Amino acid sequence: MKRLSLLPLVGAALLLSACGDEGGNTQAYGTDPKLPEPQRGLLPSMKIAEPTAWGDQKPTVPEGYTVSAIATDMQIPRQTLVLPNGDILVAEGRAKGAPKLKPKDVIAGYIKAKGTTKVKGGDRLSLLRDADGDGVYELKTVFADKLNAPYGLAFANNKIYVANQDELVSFDYKEGQTTAGGPPASLTKLPSEINHHWTKALTVSPDGRFLYVGIGSNSNITERGMEVEADRAMVWRIDAETGAHKPYATGLRNPTALAIQPGSGQLWAVVNERDELGPDLVPDYLTSVKEGGFYGWPYSYWGQNVDTRVMPQDPKKVAAAIKPDYALGSHVAALGVAFSRPEMGAKFADGVFVGEHGSWNRAQPVGYKVIFVPFSNGRPAGQPVEFVTGFRDADGKTRGRPVGVTVDPRGALIVADDLANIVWRVARKQ
Repeated sequence: MKRLSLLPLVGAALLLSACGDEGGNTQAYGTDPKLPEPQRGLLPSMKIAEPTAWGDQKPTVPEGYTVSAIATDMQIPRQTLVLPNGDILVAEGRAKGAPKLKPKDVIAGYIKAKGTTKVKGGDRLSLLRDADGDGVYELKTVFADKLNAPYGLAFANNKIYVANQDELVSFDYKEGQTTAGGPPASLTKLPSEINHHWTKALTVSPDGRFLYVGIGSNSNITERGMEVEADRAMVWRIDAETGAHKPYATGLRNPTALAIQPGSGQLWAVVNERDELGPDLVPDYLTSVKEGGFYGWPYSYWGQNVDTRVMPQDPKKVAAAIKPDYALGSHVAALGVAFSRPEMGAKFADGVFVGEHGSWNRAQPVGYKVIFVPFSNGRPAGQPVEFVTGFRDADGKTRGRPVGVTVDPRGALIVADDLANIVWRVARKQ
């Protein structure tokens, strides 16, 4: 049977998108963003990242900081976890992806694949060790393999918890281990039908009693039907001992990273919002996550801004929708979040680092960097500050795409780069 080429279909898509609104100069940031009117077209504007090697170049970091590649030749690093002894675990993997049910899915999948790594996902955890604390990680070894698209990581109760795309599992852990003592134990199954948004973000309460898992929607705005959205677009709270779970907060389209705020114990998330309302809508966001809270998806965005594409509507849900705390800009694809520490330096001591993977559906690309959102009195305050940049050039050449970010208590930011398959370490100069 002759295979049909995607090129004519994709070419037409690119032509149609180029004829649409270019926009892209207005990005909404901060606690009170000014949102433009929605724009609708046949297809969104698309801009393919053009992968290229780093060569002898490195990301750009602020004055007074250094950046180094502490692990290379990874197999799609997504999220990282610093263990109590300073070892770093790296979750590596790639999901097989959701079935392409509509022409739009085929087109978007083809476009996005052009800007991703060709490396096969490892479906494993790797361990990095810097034995003498000099910032050079001499040991790189596989801690555990044969996992299923691992993403979220957490440590508590002498266990390493891993959120695979379909299951939350754990490994018993003794300090200093370099390999798992056996296969993981299952704590609970996670929603995995279709898995349009496959990543399962993970964090743990300060007392180790509860685990929180972010579960993305199975569509942009329920175009696959509400039946496939059961238990999706929400954060689950899971009992770490029994695996019993319940929805903790809902209406979060794709909560891609979770973190607990030091001191307060408050859960925070970065969330990727909906598409196809124009280049400047809807802003991805950083928000505290309130127990029992509803954050709008699919009926509305940024509070009570109704998405008229969703039918039937639910006015009561819209009225109850919580406005997020901080807009990160539209289509930046935030995939990592970590609270800072004083060890990161005075300017970056109070706030969160956010890894922005970067847009594909925007004529003028955004993201492709790590930003710092300053906090004051426990809340976001002020404009975002660029912390790690240089992943993408103005000509479209893209050397890397940041995903997970983790703050090492010794005073360094660990950044997973899933395009170059590198783990970067940004630290203050000594």
